[in-house]
Amino acid sequence: MSARGFNYHGVWAIYRFEMARALRTIVQSIVTPVITTSLYFIVFGAAIGARMEAIDGVSYGAFIVPGLIMLSLFTQSIFNASFGIYFPKFTGTIYELLSAPVSTLEIVLAYVGAAATKSMLLGLIIMATAALFVPLQILHPLWMAAFLILTATTFSLFGFIIGVWAKNFEQLSLIPMLVVTPLTFLGGAFYSIDMLPEPWRTVTLFNPVVYLISGFRWSFYGTADVGVGVSLAMTAAFLLICLGAVWWIFKTGYRLKS
Repeated sequence: MSARGFNYHGVWAIYRFEMARALRTIVQSIVTPVITTSLYFIVFGAAIGARMEAIDGVSYGAFIVPGLIMLSLFTQSIFNASFGIYFPKFTGTIYELLSAPVSTLEIVLAYVGAAATKSMLLGLIIMATAALFVPLQILHPLWMAAFLILTATTFSLFGFIIGVWAKNFEQLSLIPMLVVTPLTFLGGAFYSIDMLPEPWRTVTLFNPVVYLISGFRWSFYGTADVGVGVSLAMTAAFLLICLGAVWWIFKTGYRLKS
């Protein structure tokens, strides 16, 4: 940070550039995820959901909405943040960024803020799309907004770390495809973990995504697989881990200055 204080203009310039990139690739950033999610509602909500019993008093089509929003939130937060910081590395402009009069905190705020904003907007669009297919209710809107913001910020930080770590475009998509997406499908996005027999239910509790989806679903319907306090604590813990990793990256210059 410079002696002049916080560089609002620098943060705003990076943030605005990243948001403009989403508009330039609106089909990839917005349209494609919405179409994909709509297909989930048609297949799981209408075709399969009509043949399934309600879960904790919630129709199956409505039950999967929080899980689908979280699935999109995870993947888009990681993609937006990782590509945002990887592209300057790929083109070599990362050195200009590091030598510019912006601090490491301001760089992270700009990139992570833009990625989180884009993924939250997408989440709200998907929620509005879901309302066209199933009746929705949000019992705790403030908690819903809190989980939305906290999750988007956390996974944007995680994506930022992946973008710094990745040496090529293949590595950029490796962790989201092989780790995050499977954990989301196994984390109760399409079912309640109470439906699982032991010992699989206990094993599932080691999946951190379970707590994120459970807390977010509770904000909608007041039903959860684990306590909302535990969900919030797990999300905050992951956020702190990501913050620590980003601090270490800039302290050591890991894959930024070499």
